[in-house]
Amino acid sequence: MDVVKVVWTNLGRLVRLALIVGVGIATLTATVAVAAPHLADISKAHRFELEGITLQPLSERSYVYDSQGNLIATFVDDENRVQVDIEDVPRPVLDSILTAEDSSFYSHKGVNARSIGRAFTANIESGGVAQGGSTITQQVVKNAIDERDQDFTRKVREAVLAVELEEDYTKDEILEYYINTIYFGSGAYGVQAAAETYFNKDVADLNWAEGAMLGGIIRCPTSCDPLNSKSRALARRNTVLDALVTTGRLARPEADLSKFAPLPEESFRPEEPEDYFVEEVKKELLADERLGSTPTARFNRVYGGGLRVYTTLDQEMYLEALESRDATLPGNNGDATFTLPPAPNGASRIGTAAMAGVEPGTGAVRFIVGGPGFDRYQYDLALGDQRAVGSTFKPFVLAQAFLDGYSPEDTVSGIAPCGEVGYKDSEEQPGNYGGSRGSVDTLRDQTTRSSNCAFLRLNQIVGPQKVADLAHNMGITSDLSPDAPSMPLGPNGVSPLDMASAYSVFANDGVRNDPYFIDRVEDADGDILFAHQAAPRRVIPEQVARLVTDVLEDNVESGTGTNARIGRPAAGKTGTTNGPSDVWFVGYVPQLSVSVWMGGTSDNRPLSGEFSSATGGKYPARTWGDFMAKATDGLPVAGFIPPEPTDGGEYLCFPSERRRCR
Repeated sequence: MDVVKVVWTNLGRLVRLALIVGVGIATLTATVAVAAPHLADISKAHRFELEGITLQPLSERSYVYDSQGNLIATFVDDENRVQVDIEDVPRPVLDSILTAEDSSFYSHKGVNARSIGRAFTANIESGGVAQGGSTITQQVVKNAIDERDQDFTRKVREAVLAVELEEDYTKDEILEYYINTIYFGSGAYGVQAAAETYFNKDVADLNWAEGAMLGGIIRCPTSCDPLNSKSRALARRNTVLDALVTTGRLARPEADLSKFAPLPEESFRPEEPEDYFVEEVKKELLADERLGSTPTARFNRVYGGGLRVYTTLDQEMYLEALESRDATLPGNNGDATFTLPPAPNGASRIGTAAMAGVEPGTGAVRFIVGGPGFDRYQYDLALGDQRAVGSTFKPFVLAQAFLDGYSPEDTVSGIAPCGEVGYKDSEEQPGNYGGSRGSVDTLRDQTTRSSNCAFLRLNQIVGPQKVADLAHNMGITSDLSPDAPSMPLGPNGVSPLDMASAYSVFANDGVRNDPYFIDRVEDADGDILFAHQAAPRRVIPEQVARLVTDVLEDNVESGTGTNARIGRPAAGKTGTTNGPSDVWFVGYVPQLSVSVWMGGTSDNRPLSGEFSSATGGKYPARTWGDFMAKATDGLPVAGFIPPEPTDGGEYLCFPSERRRCR
């Protein structure tokens, strides 16, 4: 047996009592007198500096909102916390916490001599520290200095610092910090997160039974968590209810009635949604050095910085896009996929659709449909760069021709075959879709019938590098390989978002706005940390944009895009790759530019079987039309500004032809 325990046990009761009182008073008096000069200042913004040790501002979960200010996501780290003002916390919660943890909080000066005496007795009898006796103020100090060892030196230091803390702060300020700091089990820090976690309520709506349960958890947040041990949680709650009666804070009948209230059966921790748009927002935040110079710092800021992130998402438009996709997707299995014949190795294959919508006048990304569901297919097909765009690339060639002074009514040969554009004799010679021989016709008509040979020749006439540079300037971010003669028929590796963004330049009279997902980011106090800065720039003249739009309007009305007609001015282009493996429609109205892609999710193999006849005009154009009709319903009918009249009728000859070139 420990020598101290033996001696102590054999001392008489009166001798022990005298020693406890004497030592307790002497210790408290000497401690405060000697240690007080060593206290550091305590900052007023939730930042406590105690003898060189700093407690950073409390972590708090961050929120993500759509363009209308509706909550769409919550980013939570290991400390699920929402800070609240003390005036927003009701009596059942505050009184329960005070009763359970520090009933005389508003009357002592930081330490409670009576509690210290009780703890001192228990500690001497145990030969160590067996009982705390800490006030709420001391608990705040303990969390600030974060010393885990329970020895007498630490307890003395806590007492000294608690006295100094109460000189610098009001009682309400200390209590507010405490109720936002303390751990309530199940990952909940602070009373607001605890109210949500256990009761799925705002803390302001908690009753006496609920407040007493929270007050009882504080001393044993794991073992008294009702989700871990109902019996212990019930006992602690009822103990607090009885104590509330004893202290005069609650009437006995109401306390007894509260004991019949059921305990929580489940937790309600906010989960990060499995969503393509939110995932992109998260990626951008975690990469933004304005939120921290290191990945760790940015993670802590995003998940624990109490940020308010306002995005460009239009939820109504997004839901309409999902509805249109599901309604028009061929062979829909009910989960936004269609079944394709197995791969040669026997692997199963599925197809799906992706969409992106961009506001031409701002660049705001209003929605993305990244695939059949983020929970089952986490690669974002709307932002991924693994797809060939087919003939939706032809408008960039057309725009370069207009930049060079050509007219929609100038003519070019679309006669097949057209291998002279740069194909080797050993290569498969290019032709027109469906084996059409083609003809010599205007650029307008060659566009509406989507003549491959006409655009392969036109690309060489205006210059492939110039076309690639223009496409890049308009928003295509991937490598376009201008040396490949097939570029006008659709380069590989272009995303639906890039296509919607690039076409928005046509819709916006030649002015580009870079696409963006985040409108602004605020801190927990509502101060703006940073906001999107518009940087519009002209990339093509108004006349060129209007000429392209004029041609693409005809394509919707009478060309390959007739399934996209919506009863109001619209412009767009279909795209169908070899196989086909990818089918597209990209189009716009003055207010919105939207791309629709359909294809296999895992490879670029042809859409064989019943989908072997798929084209951009057959499926994606239908999806686009169905969606755009919903998205523009109720909006004023807006037309495109027509281009200035142009001269036309000249023949654009390929250098190898035996006719006079322009």
